Amino acid sequence: MVKQISIFLENKCGRLVRVTQALGEAGINIRALSIADTSDFGILRLIVDQPDRALEILKDKGFMATVTQVIAVEVPDIPGGLATVLSYLEQASINIEYLYSFLEKPAKDALILMRVENIDEALRVLQENNVPVIDGERIYTL
Repeated sequence: MVKQISIFLENKCGRLVRVTQALGEAGINIRALSIADTSDFGILRLIVDQPDRALEILKDKGFMATVTQVIAVEVPDIPGGLATVLSYLEQASINIEYLYSFLEKPAKDALILMRVENIDEALRVLQENNVPVIDGERIYTL
């Protein structure tokens, strides 16, 4: 599993730059990110190379931040590759709350990060179907 930092941000000019500056000044590298927003607020989701330290720094700077466990999988970079992997979870009635991609260079497969309702069951299903699940330590160093 991979530690993802989730940060609640007001949808105001400068809030995103404050997060990225705080991490940059601490020498923390952002590996992947996603933002979901409304007119009033957003949730910034980050994969960083030092998740525990990043959480501490962000909280010290006054940000509302938490750690969430997500799954990272390698998906064949071919048409239908993602659909095949997602169908395994659908057949097991595992709901995907959200997902986003992570790029690795040179890319031979796509890396997908996903948050699911039942992480243990999802891991079992993925492993039974020979879907490569990537651990956090590898993701943090890519």
